[in-house]
Amino acid sequence: MSRTRNHRHLGFLALACLTAAVTACGGTGTGVTVEPATTSAAPPSASPQVSGRPRTPPASPEATSESPPGFTAKVSAVSARELGESWRPGCPVPTEDLRKVTMTYWGFDERAHTGELVVHRAVTDDVTAVFRRLYDWRFPITRMRTIDVYKGSDFDSIEADNTSAFNCRRTTGASSWSKHAYGRAIDLNPRENPWVEPDGSVAHRNARAFAKRPLREPGVVNPGDRVVSLFEKYGWEWGGYFSGAKDYQHFSKGGG
Repeated sequence: MSRTRNHRHLGFLALACLTAAVTACGGTGTGVTVEPATTSAAPPSASPQVSGRPRTPPASPEATSESPPGFTAKVSAVSARELGESWRPGCPVPTEDLRKVTMTYWGFDERAHTGELVVHRAVTDDVTAVFRRLYDWRFPITRMRTIDVYKGSDFDSIEADNTSAFNCRRTTGASSWSKHAYGRAIDLNPRENPWVEPDGSVAHRNARAFAKRPLREPGVVNPGDRVVSLFEKYGWEWGGYFSGAKDYQHFSKGGG
């Protein structure tokens, strides 16, 4: 074999060995791994998954709190504009004598909420003390919004199971001013504590299941219970003791 052919043969053998080494090792033979050209890195996922399920979003601070917030109350003046259709010239109380109480209440969802009641300035201390205790007891209230939200409609407020106070209106079935028109009455959970006629009927369908007393259900007021006693402590009388029709939702300072 000539020298030239020998060199060519040795070069061919070396090339063949190098090719075999690359094929067997899956690399270049130099220790550098080559990624397949068709594979691209996947973009980071916006919602990391575990076992095929999306990650559960973090709970809100309110939901994860070990204890609910403490009761707070703020008393502020109100204007005729704020009172909307719940007040008008000729009402028995001027706007200067009314106050808005913004305070904490416990909801049927077992969480703390902030509500508002408009009352006479002379009873703000009573109202704050009573609702502070109701909150401590976790007595549930559906909602607490001023009556102007319902354009002064007592019917619509009751339909929404809204706890309310001031409303410049007449006494039901009479021409005299209601205690609500003086800011000295509160209707508490009107669905759970409806106005009940002597024959047992109610004006609101959503209240039919709550017409009889005693009734052991959340948010219900019963004769002689601690809610009635609490209001009585501050001189407020309960409409559940009315003769004839019963007004289970109604508490008023001095009665009426």
